Amino acid sequence: MKPESFDDFGYAIVPGILPPDECDAIAARVDPGRESVGSRGLLANPWCIDLAARLRHHPALSTLIGADDVAVQCTCFEKSASRNWLVPIHQDLSIPVAARVPDPRLAGWSLKEGTHFVQAPAELLQRMVAVRLHLDACTAQDGPLRVVPGSHRLGVIDAEAAPRVRREMAEVDCVAPVGAALVLRPLLLHASSKASGESRRRVLHFLFGPADPPNGLRWQHAA
Repeated sequence: MKPESFDDFGYAIVPGILPPDECDAIAARVDPGRESVGSRGLLANPWCIDLAARLRHHPALSTLIGADDVAVQCTCFEKSASRNWLVPIHQDLSIPVAARVPDPRLAGWSLKEGTHFVQAPAELLQRMVAVRLHLDACTAQDGPLRVVPGSHRLGVIDAEAAPRVRREMAEVDCVAPVGAALVLRPLLLHASSKASGESRRRVLHFLFGPADPPNGLRWQHAA
């Protein structure tokens, strides 16, 4: 997808980022365990730092990720018959940072797995990019992400208004083969349903942002 199309739609599906055998090896490494659907802290691991660099410099992704961006988070999660869940329509507003900052423009502070999260200013979220690396094929039966193309251009959308925006702008299922990347802006409205099949959908969700974030914020990890 051309960068201008990504800017318009707010998402792109890019196949062939990793071969299937490497996806299998990564999936075996990051299995979240029986009691969890995922973990947010993978970017503390050297292998994950190396993978983030590969994604950032991959020819098919480098035009979609900012030239000076760094990876600031990697989350793994699994959706399957035994770990089935859904996500209502929303935007990704929270980002992981090193510490709380006493700035009245920052709100929604929380602590998850030992990391501080805050609802980022819209101007920062507009610069950030998420790369969801599919370690398994994702079909219509696997509860794929559903996105509302162009909704990222509306800024931060009130939660009560999100269903109306989805009805007015329509949504698209993001099915993808193993090894593909779904690239999207955090402000893009998205949701997912429970899986209806018996397969596994395992994903690594990388978040990239500017090396020097505004408002006195610092990243917990920057790779």
